[in-house]
Amino acid sequence: MKAKAPLKIVAEEARLLVHTIPHERSEFKHFKAPTPFYPSEVFQNTVYQPPPHHLLVTASFGRILPNSLLHLFLPERRVNVHPSLLPAYRGASPIQHAIIDGQRETGVCVIEMTERKKGIDSGAIWGCRKTEIPEGATFPTLRDSLALLGGDLLVATLRDMLSGKDTRTPQAHDPSASRAPLITMQDSMIDFRTMTAAHIVRRHRAISHQKPMIAFLKTHRTLQLHDPSVLSEVPHEMQAYLPAEGTALYHPPTDSLVVRCAERTFLSVPMVRQQDRNLLKAKEWWNGVKPEMRLCEVLQGPVEFIPFDSQPS
Repeated sequence: MKAKAPLKIVAEEARLLVHTIPHERSEFKHFKAPTPFYPSEVFQNTVYQPPPHHLLVTASFGRILPNSLLHLFLPERRVNVHPSLLPAYRGASPIQHAIIDGQRETGVCVIEMTERKKGIDSGAIWGCRKTEIPEGATFPTLRDSLALLGGDLLVATLRDMLSGKDTRTPQAHDPSASRAPLITMQDSMIDFRTMTAAHIVRRHRAISHQKPMIAFLKTHRTLQLHDPSVLSEVPHEMQAYLPAEGTALYHPPTDSLVVRCAERTFLSVPMVRQQDRNLLKAKEWWNGVKPEMRLCEVLQGPVEFIPFDSQPS
């Protein structure tokens, strides 16, 4: 059973009416706002002027609002809380991309919601607040801290609106600003030729709550990499047995699978899950490695991972 949203719980405790949008995105395009936000039949054939006390607020909503819904509210009453320092990281996944990119600072902005043709997350800004991204931050931990920061900023913005002191500033035009597109399966696919161990760990911290990191074995089976970390000290003799990016050996001192990555960096992986198999400790999986998975297809030696673009068509 799906857990009830915290906002819904608070609203019900305050005895406020709660309306639920359609679960299907295609149906949401035709969603009609409830009374009193949707104009009555009296206004159907006239130019509708939204009341100034009607307010639209979204935060991590995950849907693009249709114009028919936006136009029920004045532009200065369409409010969105976005978890990035705009214009950087416009899009659906700003927290994830900030972690993947190794940013040390992020924040939240309260902005005006605009029509899609004007650009996603491109509305004027009421206010911003900055915060550091802690070392080792994951999506859930950073999301929760930004939620608190965004909540405080939203309340401050609404209070300014009530007192008539709110102001908006157009976003700076920055074509080079990083974008934050929706996370897809492609983002979980590891290419050891181009990704350093640190980059893979950041990617894991950013999206593993959605999708596990995936590497591709020579046998054309996937291997999920769980709880990876950077291995900073690798014995020279072991490095000699890992001649290229994407080769891996079991490492008893760390009880993990060690994979050579780009720029002669090394990834330590304590748990793995092969396609159609259970999650296993690295040693348990290593004991079942077959010759055809290895670099030279013999009983000993490193396993070889191959790029996803090497998959058979």
